Amino acid sequence: MFDKIMEAQQKAGESKKRLDAISVSGTAEGGKITVTANANKVVQSVNIDSAFLADADKEELEELLVVAFNKAMEQADNISQAEMAAMTKDMFGGMGGLGSLFGK
Repeated sequence: MFDKIMEAQQKAGESKKRLDAISVSGTAEGGKITVTANANKVVQSVNIDSAFLADADKEELEELLVVAFNKAMEQADNISQAEMAAMTKDMFGGMGGLGSLFGK
């Protein structure tokens, strides 16, 4: 049992490293605002087109930043969930023979 716990911790650490290396981005206003993050949902950068910034008002800019952040976080979440599903499947092998109990 202890070996399984150690293996799970090791795999979780490896998974975190892989997710740290994956870059995702969210854009708004046709790419005039871009938020870049890693798949662990850590924001790496925010880029706002200078011409757009000069003309944008505060409320518009805030709303579009929220849109771009949410798009980036959604991508990161999708990748993270896929990574966790793959790790779980590798560790438990589709629940061993338990899947057959439910007609699979």
